[in-house]
Amino acid sequence: MSTESVSDGPSATPYLTINNIEVIYDHVILVLKGVSMSVPKGGIVALLGANGAGKSTTLKSISNLLRAERGDVTKGSIEFKGARVDQMTPNDLVKRGVVQVMEGRHCFGHLTIEENLLTGAYTRRASRSDIRNSLDLVYNYFPRLRERRGSQAGYTSGGEQQMCAIGRAIMANPEMVLLDEPSMGLAPQIVEEIFEIVKDLNAKEQVSFLLAEQNTMVALRYADFGYILENGRIVMEGEAKELADNEDVKEFYLGLSGEGRKSFREVKHYRRRKRWLS
Repeated sequence: MSTESVSDGPSATPYLTINNIEVIYDHVILVLKGVSMSVPKGGIVALLGANGAGKSTTLKSISNLLRAERGDVTKGSIEFKGARVDQMTPNDLVKRGVVQVMEGRHCFGHLTIEENLLTGAYTRRASRSDIRNSLDLVYNYFPRLRERRGSQAGYTSGGEQQMCAIGRAIMANPEMVLLDEPSMGLAPQIVEEIFEIVKDLNAKEQVSFLLAEQNTMVALRYADFGYILENGRIVMEGEAKELADNEDVKEFYLGLSGEGRKSFREVKHYRRRKRWLS
């Protein structure tokens, strides 16, 4: 991980900048429209929105994995540390310090936990002792993985597989991690445990995070800054605490209002009332 000093707050010079990008699948389907956002060095930024809003597509646009799904960034630019990266290969981007943890806890089920972790260091030109030190670092943050290091990943729990996927990303010695839906399908206490580890990695190892998450309440509790994505557009952005306190966000994304919990069916004129779309 980088040893440079951590910048303060989301107003610092961005590490990652997405400028007005447009994404089209199969040369026809427009998925992202004019999306602009930034992630500062040392920050945790949440990309929020419902399923299908375009969160995963945004992350894959950054990590250059879109082409594998017949998608292309057709407009705009993506920069990391001031250099264009949207035309790089995914492995070159990993070498530069940007690693994505895919949605769905992708692990090699037939390999052990430790073998999975070691695959994360494949792109590094590092000595055995350096890799061993990185492995010890991962085990320090994920003690449960140390206990299960010899178990086949396919036979471990969902939480352990998510930890393995994040740990494997850390083995690549990243400066920024793109974390896609880390809470999906996990028990609340496991979600809290994983987010606490993300917070520690950010604070102690200076890893910046851009996390796409449907669990708005948890994400805003741990993030510094947030963007809300809807139908392929950024419809709101702000400091995490401001978003968490915003009445519209409470009502439409947390299911809460001044009158208590609401369902979307109970909210009339939903689209008209979302003031940020006007």
